[in-house]
Amino acid sequence: MEKLQEYQGTLGRLHSFRDELRERYHSWREDRLSGGTKQPPAREDQPEDQYSHIFKKKTAGELLRISAVVMGIEFSYAAETAFVSPTLLTIGVDHTRMTMMWALSPIIGLFLTPVLGSLSDNCHLSLGRRRPFIILLSLGILFGLVLVPNGREIGIKLGDNYQLNNSSHESRTNSTDDTTPISNPKHPWGVLFTVLGTILLDFDADACQSPARAYLLDVTLPEDHARGLTMFTLMAGLGGFFGYALGGINWDQTFIGDLMGGHVKAVFTLITLIFITCVVITLTSFSEIPLKILDKTNSFYMKRNLQTEEAEISRNAESYGTIKTPTTNVMMNETQFHTDVKGVQIEKGINSGIEEHKIIKTTESDLTLTDYLMSIVHMPRSILILCLTNLFCWMAHVSYSLNFTDYVGESVFGGNPMALEGSQEKLIYEEGVRFGCWGMSMYSLSCCGYSLIIEKLIKKYKVKMTYIGGLCFYGLGMILMAVTNCKFSVIFFSCTAGVLYSTLFTMPYLLIAHYHLKKMFDSEGNIYQNRGLGTDVAIVSSMVFVAQFTLSMFIGYFVSVANTTAVTVYASGVLGLLASISATQILYLDL
Repeated sequence: MEKLQEYQGTLGRLHSFRDELRERYHSWREDRLSGGTKQPPAREDQPEDQYSHIFKKKTAGELLRISAVVMGIEFSYAAETAFVSPTLLTIGVDHTRMTMMWALSPIIGLFLTPVLGSLSDNCHLSLGRRRPFIILLSLGILFGLVLVPNGREIGIKLGDNYQLNNSSHESRTNSTDDTTPISNPKHPWGVLFTVLGTILLDFDADACQSPARAYLLDVTLPEDHARGLTMFTLMAGLGGFFGYALGGINWDQTFIGDLMGGHVKAVFTLITLIFITCVVITLTSFSEIPLKILDKTNSFYMKRNLQTEEAEISRNAESYGTIKTPTTNVMMNETQFHTDVKGVQIEKGINSGIEEHKIIKTTESDLTLTDYLMSIVHMPRSILILCLTNLFCWMAHVSYSLNFTDYVGESVFGGNPMALEGSQEKLIYEEGVRFGCWGMSMYSLSCCGYSLIIEKLIKKYKVKMTYIGGLCFYGLGMILMAVTNCKFSVIFFSCTAGVLYSTLFTMPYLLIAHYHLKKMFDSEGNIYQNRGLGTDVAIVSSMVFVAQFTLSMFIGYFVSVANTTAVTVYASGVLGLLASISATQILYLDL
């Protein structure tokens, strides 16, 4: 210290003394000004100190970092939907069993997702409540990304026999008749590990979006939620677009394909690296407030936030069952992991004919399995019709997304997934799969575009016309694609799938929010006091599991009977039209 004072000199010591006095004065003044204000519990690790970043407005770049994980998830989901079905067919799984395999993941998700949500809400780890589950589910996605393209090789290591294909390949490539597929020998290990990878990839990619969305809401201010969720949606759309585009490139003709061992392995390897990068960017963006600290300060902050938000609502009355911010409306976004929004505030628009603005404040307790089941048993007709419509919508989307590249490869291009490696039919099929990826890229891109204009459509044409019109648009588009059955249709009519997907994540939750706003679930005005908003959101959201399970059990049988994969696209169009018919019976109230 003496050595330091010698370096500073007299003038330096005077400056240090002045700075110390200034700091003490500012501290005394702040204590005086805040003397009448209730402060949070005094702790050395208060959120204002260690977690002050949570209470600051986020820039666009910071929101991009928080949302990066969903881009990685959509990259992996693109690889799954584009290549899992062709991969299973290539190793000898027929259409009936291949589609039934897709029923395994929703069975797991239907029972495990509520458990994961409850564990996330009550996680006491110092890392936070959401990031541990993002890490856990991301590991599952990584295992899936490794197993799916390498299941065949793992099976060979464990004793699977592919000698028939290998020995026959040379003679078949010199033959003029290479259109007849040769049945593969038995190789159960390859099928087992490929199916296991598919289950991990499918379940974890779906489940990981919920804690990712909850993490976004946890580390941002309420006034940033609109911008954050918009960024989240855009990142998801871009991830899907570029993910499918990667599958559309013929990596076999590049050094990367040669290095990785083929087109499919090249795509999965690149997407694995991108996924890891995106996850790391999000996990290192902002730290969460641990639950043990949040429990001690939550009452103080929630009271302060509620006062701020109520004042904001009083200045922004124009809405249609959404949460209003100074710049935009936020639709009621579905999340199966309950975020820590203890006060759900939904305002009543000025066009409703009611003079006063109603604010619903509901305390959402953890959703138990008993509450969930009883809410289904005693479901109002309005929620039942909404669930039925959402079920048809998801069945239509699943029929398209999980079977589309196989449809293009077999029906449009005329290839055969079970033909020998290097045969003309197999090469044509692989070309068709790659071309189908470009169609799905257009679907992702149209989803982004429609998400940006759907709010304007609702304001102009109301919810009913927008909902029914979007479903009809999709249904007719799919039927026209199947009827025309050409390359142009694959690209052009895939845009209608983006309209359906955007509708799936907007309309049902908007309507549920409006039902709870008015506390009306039927046209007679009966009031259901005990229904929770979170419970109804979870019930409607669970239709994705029911849809995938139901469709997967039957669609393969119809493909085998009709002997054409165009059945999947026809089914998607018919289900879309059934959804539009069901949507006419939905209770819209004054929307």
